[in-house]
Amino acid sequence: MVSIGIVGLPNAGKSSLFKALTGEAVEIAKYPFTTIKPHHGIVKVPDETLEALGKITPGNKVIPAGIEFVDIAGLIKGAHKGEGLGNEFLSHIRKVDAILEVVRAFEDSTVPHPEGSIDPERDKKIIREELIQADLSQIERAFEKYQSETKSGRTENARIFEVLKKTKELLKNNHIIRERLNTEEANLLKEFNFLTSKPLLVILNNPDLPLNLLAETAELEESEAKEIIKNYGFDENPLQNLIRKAFELLDLITFYTVKPPETRAWNVKKGTLLPEAGGAIHSDFQEKFIRAEVILAETLLAIGDWHKAKSQGKIRTEGREYIVQDKDVIEFKI
Repeated sequence: MVSIGIVGLPNAGKSSLFKALTGEAVEIAKYPFTTIKPHHGIVKVPDETLEALGKITPGNKVIPAGIEFVDIAGLIKGAHKGEGLGNEFLSHIRKVDAILEVVRAFEDSTVPHPEGSIDPERDKKIIREELIQADLSQIERAFEKYQSETKSGRTENARIFEVLKKTKELLKNNHIIRERLNTEEANLLKEFNFLTSKPLLVILNNPDLPLNLLAETAELEESEAKEIIKNYGFDENPLQNLIRKAFELLDLITFYTVKPPETRAWNVKKGTLLPEAGGAIHSDFQEKFIRAEVILAETLLAIGDWHKAKSQGKIRTEGREYIVQDKDVIEFKI
């Protein structure tokens, strides 16, 4: 399952967002470093197609795809040098697939800001600088290793060393990795898990819809929560759109399985081949893959039944070179 780390300066609203998204009970206080160990929670991805597929397979349990959100300790200026909970923060953020950055844009004299004033642009620069400096420290260590190996005649890592040199210069000039490397270069450096290579989504915690309010609605009945959200001028909970944006951020698509006892959604990266998609379900589906039967969800829903769709010749047989498409319904054969 993919994971997104919620980061930001202390008292930005990270834990409020985590509680609003997951419904998990976490301590939310007006002092820094309330969060020390990261909190983990699974959020269901809104999916109207899955709901519709569930109606044509009434005996099946309907299971949506999920994204793991991780509430990570706040960082402060100097985190890359170990200030505050810097080292711990950085070790946790390296483990996630993407970053959701919460930036404070609300005034509240009872909630201290670590920099003493409200300035969203300054706060974003602080976080950017800390991630860049952390990557520079990491790349220095990797650089020495690959430079030594290249000089000793080990040419298999020469291309990696070239990209590391380029990346080091980019970071020293205050550029972030994900915006400057092409796909081939990014793939070569994937094993290093650089912080500024991770996809980033920024959310502004402002008075128009403060995150602490959304956290409070997580404890209410659905009808009450909807009424509060509506009073702020939203037709749906903004967090639903945030979850969809996070899904897009990770470059994910959804495929479905409808074989009893489950109708289920699965997440895979765009460009995933059938055997790899099967591996998301169980390793046997990848290792013992023979073929798969595939139909687009829209087509299946129009016909209304898997067996009827098969008798009409609408279900295709695909092999291991087939690239899974968004909203495919798949039955794997092993």
